[in-house]
Amino acid sequence: MTGSGENAHRTPGRLAALLIDASTEAIGAGGGHSGGVYLRSSTSGMLRLAVLAGLPGPLFRPWWRLHADRPFPVADAYRLGVQIVLPNATETMRRYPQFAAGLPFQFGSLYVPVVGTSTTFGVLTVLRPSAADAAEVLAERERVTRVAEDLARRLEDLEDTEPVAWDGEPLCVRPPTAHVSAGRLGRFAWDPATGVVTADAHLHALLGVAPTEFGGTVEALARAVAPDDTRRVLAALREAAASTPSLPLYVRAADGGLRLMEFWTPEAPSAASGARPVRGFILDPGSGSAADAAADLLPEGVFCLDRLGLVTYANPRAAQLLHRPRDVLLGRPLWEGVPWLAQPDFEDHLRSALLSPEPVHLQVRRPPDVDAAYEGDWLALSVFPGPDVLTCTVQPTSRMPDSAETFEVAQTGTSSLAPLYRPIVLAIALTEAVTARQVSAVVMKELLPVFGGRRLAIYLLQDRHLYLAWESGFPPGFLAPFDGVGLDEHLPGVETLTSGKPLFFDSMQQLTDAYPGIPLDATEGARAFLPLIASGRPVGSCILGFDRPRTFTGEERSVLTALAGLIAHAMDKARRYESEAALARGLQQALLPRRLTDHPLVETAGRYLPGTQGMEVGGDWYDVVEAGDGLALVIGDVQGHGVQAAATMGQLRSAVRAFALGDRPPDEVMSGTNHLLIDLDPGQFASCCYIRLDPVTGRARVARAGHPPPLLRNPDGSTRVLDVPGGVVLGVDPGAHYPVTELRIEPGAVLALYTDGLVERPGIDIDDGISALRVALARAGAPTARLAGVADWLTAAARQAVERPDDIALLLATRRRQR
Repeated sequence: MTGSGENAHRTPGRLAALLIDASTEAIGAGGGHSGGVYLRSSTSGMLRLAVLAGLPGPLFRPWWRLHADRPFPVADAYRLGVQIVLPNATETMRRYPQFAAGLPFQFGSLYVPVVGTSTTFGVLTVLRPSAADAAEVLAERERVTRVAEDLARRLEDLEDTEPVAWDGEPLCVRPPTAHVSAGRLGRFAWDPATGVVTADAHLHALLGVAPTEFGGTVEALARAVAPDDTRRVLAALREAAASTPSLPLYVRAADGGLRLMEFWTPEAPSAASGARPVRGFILDPGSGSAADAAADLLPEGVFCLDRLGLVTYANPRAAQLLHRPRDVLLGRPLWEGVPWLAQPDFEDHLRSALLSPEPVHLQVRRPPDVDAAYEGDWLALSVFPGPDVLTCTVQPTSRMPDSAETFEVAQTGTSSLAPLYRPIVLAIALTEAVTARQVSAVVMKELLPVFGGRRLAIYLLQDRHLYLAWESGFPPGFLAPFDGVGLDEHLPGVETLTSGKPLFFDSMQQLTDAYPGIPLDATEGARAFLPLIASGRPVGSCILGFDRPRTFTGEERSVLTALAGLIAHAMDKARRYESEAALARGLQQALLPRRLTDHPLVETAGRYLPGTQGMEVGGDWYDVVEAGDGLALVIGDVQGHGVQAAATMGQLRSAVRAFALGDRPPDEVMSGTNHLLIDLDPGQFASCCYIRLDPVTGRARVARAGHPPPLLRNPDGSTRVLDVPGGVVLGVDPGAHYPVTELRIEPGAVLALYTDGLVERPGIDIDDGISALRVALARAGAPTARLAGVADWLTAAARQAVERPDDIALLLATRRRQR
């Protein structure tokens, strides 16, 4: 067993053992080559990959954590408690375009929830070869289901003694080997408390040591396995006993043959020594030594990787071309042995070879610090998948045969799908786009350059007509006649949506042959028409234009189809966002005061700035209300954004106004509003600061509910944070108490109430933000300065910021001097 990451050793051994056993059993039951188990974490709604079997952890880091509400098969299986079967890449692209865009390879997958009596613990996943349809993997699904049910029972039993959750990085383990001769695999167990090593008959035969001659100690084991490397074997065994994760260990036997050692610690540590009993196996590939000798003589570079990415063999030519000594390569992860190969393009091709059966070919450039000028800077790499081992060849591009055109290489002036990692970049960028224009801009920036496109048009469906939402690169006015066309028109942009099938034209002649008489914007080029369909709902269509004829490969068509689904989901989300944002903005504008209550002895000024991320509207508010012969100054902040937050804000503002108009004491205003929010039960809480000010005497009575403290600038220009004890936020505790603090506001002094959006910044303590606001208030001008100018001064930096993560509300008040 191998751990991945600094947190792996903290995982309870019993839980880890259960998950590892279930993962490897599920892979065999599901006819797969890799898989694992996602487990719930201590963070609500977050799933973590606990075990990854048969794949290198670092290559799959983007999938280590997953929110349960994401449109991914694992999340759906967990959240809905249903089994999900994706027999092939086409079905995966159709149902989960975001997932398919990140892993656009030919493989199938199974997802079975691990459901206990009253809770769902996680999801078993199996990645397997493609199948024609779901019916073809029915038997495998049933077998994996039985594994999941057994795991659920075991986890329920375990939960009585320890929590069943995962918060660390995944354990990366090797699944059962597909082709192992029993005579070449031996197992052993070592108890550090007694020092005794026991070995099975296969291990004695493998080591060539009779049971009566075997010393039965860990030192004797190390000498028998690797006489020239005993210190490394002993160190690895002791690390395993201390429950420190270690990689599989490759060592050389006395005859020079390569051996694999792997350890795990399935039991609790000994009470006497604190060390865990260690179990392990030793694998000798047997005839591999002769094969190694033959491969050593090949003129091209050859090296092999196991399914965890460790180099198990490299011939001298490969070491020379990779510019790394063989002893540095062997037994190490490829990206550690050859650091400059850790390139996104190569990593994506390696993921493809690990997940699908087809070989992959690419070119990589050696960095300038590698002395390879004598044979050129570029290497041609090929990776040939196998059930247990990936075989790789490497050679200089200058010695490539004439058939090199089959390699997926980006030549000058041509377009290619070489940088397959781009779909991941596009997926990440689209998650941050919230409007239709932002989505279109992301597609223009991230998608077109990958395929060498020059033109883009996106049409959105409304009332059975397609309306142009974005265009770039087309001649001015060319697309105008197509704006608003109905779904009965014989046009490729319409028919790709109504049929749900993408249309690819390698040349403009192909396009005119299929659609005689269609207007053309160029005489040469190629076009791709992609349907934008989100969760079965038509959204629109996307047109990609290319200046020169080109051939769309099968892989490119598959990736573009998946990306179209990704774009459709983003566009659908953007349209719903824009509709809800317009409603929320209107609601918020109606709820915020058009003008503040005027009083001859008090000047007030208020400012509201919506956040630029997310909904752009939220629950911040301020108000000035007549309260008997005085004024009530109010500021509040409802958790969250959007229509719900704005609606809750409106209800609270109305309640506070009603209490203020009745001139209720500040603590009663807070308590009454708190009970109202609890009764409404919107699933939200709110902070609030309420000040009842007597304009004549300057007496102020303050109550605060989880809100940042007010600031006061004295007439002499000094400023301070008011020490106002407060209660908990509104909507949490029905018995909450809100103490009242009395202050006196001098004529000319400025009182500042604000929400946390004005003082909070990522990575900065809120107290530092409040101190900075206090300094800005002190510099805001003379006490005679107009209050509106002071408000503009305090919010100037926030107005100029490109991104405001939260809403901002500010309310200023000052007593005028009596004449």
